[in-house]
Amino acid sequence: MNNIDLMNYWIKSSDEDYNVMKILYNNKKNSYCLFFGQMVIEKLLKAIYAKNNKRAPYAPKTHDLLYLAEKLNLELTEKQEMTLNEITTFNLSTRYDDYKRAFFNKCTDKYTTEQISKIEEVKLWLKKMLDQKED
Repeated sequence: MNNIDLMNYWIKSSDEDYNVMKILYNNKKNSYCLFFGQMVIEKLLKAIYAKNNKRAPYAPKTHDLLYLAEKLNLELTEKQEMTLNEITTFNLSTRYDDYKRAFFNKCTDKYTTEQISKIEEVKLWLKKMLDQKED
């Protein structure tokens, strides 16, 4: 698969996960909603990685969003770093049983709504990068 095909694969997969996230959010499945939100951002970062790396388009196999952003040499504000770190926990927290209950309790409607807003903000920022033409 060439880098553009891989980029498009990640974008399509991210869009599908975004739709699942919204369905889960509307049905108040908050912790799972945020899990899918993390995947939305992860896949967009991997799409950017594929776009920018023609010879080796496969991104590192990680769920750590800040690590992926660093591999892309993205200039991040402190707020963006904190946001990516927080969103990363939505993946890890839902995978391991000892964290699941604590994360489930943390995911109130208010908290989830706030985090969805952050996910959507990051999503728009990353999509703008994907829409930019190469120099």
